[in-house]
Amino acid sequence: MVKVCLYFQVHQPERLAGYNVFRRDGKYFDDERNKKIFLKVAKKCYLPTNKLILKLINETKNAFKVSYSLTGIFIDQALKYCPEVIESFKELVKTGCVDLLSETYYHSLAFLMDEREFREQVNLHRTRIKSLFNYEPLVFRNTEAMYNNELARMAEQLGFKGVVAEGWHKYLEWRSPNYIYKPVKSNIRLLLRNYRLSDDIGFRFSLRDWSEFPLTADKYALWLSRVEGTNVNLFIDYETFGEHQWTETGIFEFLKYLPREVLRYPHLNFVRINELLSEEPVGVIDIPDLLSWADIDRDASAWLGNEMQHNAFNKLKELAGLVYSLGNAELIDSWRRLQTSDHFYYMCTKWFADGDVHKYFNAYENPYDAYINYMNILQDLKRLISNKLNARGTRKTTS
Repeated sequence: MVKVCLYFQVHQPERLAGYNVFRRDGKYFDDERNKKIFLKVAKKCYLPTNKLILKLINETKNAFKVSYSLTGIFIDQALKYCPEVIESFKELVKTGCVDLLSETYYHSLAFLMDEREFREQVNLHRTRIKSLFNYEPLVFRNTEAMYNNELARMAEQLGFKGVVAEGWHKYLEWRSPNYIYKPVKSNIRLLLRNYRLSDDIGFRFSLRDWSEFPLTADKYALWLSRVEGTNVNLFIDYETFGEHQWTETGIFEFLKYLPREVLRYPHLNFVRINELLSEEPVGVIDIPDLLSWADIDRDASAWLGNEMQHNAFNKLKELAGLVYSLGNAELIDSWRRLQTSDHFYYMCTKWFADGDVHKYFNAYENPYDAYINYMNILQDLKRLISNKLNARGTRKTTS
């Protein structure tokens, strides 16, 4: 029996407001634009895809199962702009055919910044998922699947039973991603993404010059039926449906017929990601360096690959002590929202084979504009923090 695990990452970044050195209103996020984009994606992706998946679960009598990771940034915007989206996810969770994963609340680079900050954001996300869905995740997925041996150690200490990583051949060598492994010096389960089969849906589905175009549900199910291993993990962005791959590409028709075609094969079945945790590891994987699912290099260079990104990240990191000492909830939240990985992604100057992907997601004309705008905001945040700390010091002196 081969277990097919469909996991969807659900994230919608917050776009920053246009900021210059003369602006000092502390309003760092473009609420109007964020609302417009969120409502557009909700209409094109979240609501119709959730409706279809709920229908497929019912039609297959609960044989179709999926898993999700909803970022805190996504949840905040959904509650603010379109609560119907959250309600539709609640319906899915209630079926018992859906698992939820945990991650950093702000879809951030906290793991690269500070262990204390990382742990706090993970706990914030856990609390949010528990309060909204009455659900406690067992599997952890770091931002953009960033992973190394140290992350596995932290995830295990935080109580998780499984952790997601990219099934990259550099570390697997001759081994297949279609088995359960164990990290070095940890007993947590390592769940590896089959990036080839995942990217066939997420990236290549509508490429007319792809040798396998068009990709149909029966063809894809045939590929899955030929997989060697105990499980095949298909981890993709949820916005693949309707947003990255438009309705006109046939992506919803593909999803509509996929469960039926997969379940034609007696040795294939769908599972929630938690169901993989009972599998015994077949070996140990040593990943000392940072691995991610971003770009062709599968490392951290999408966010920290040039001097602009490093400078912005270091300046953000330098504010940690001041933010913690101030203890102002609103400023802490702003500082954490500036940790979201997308802000650094927009500063990326890599334009290799996946350059079009960078351009599609970039909210700026070029990475230099992204850097300047970000640094203007960061400078203003530092000013606000310093002013409040100075005011606190003055009050203590005069009292």
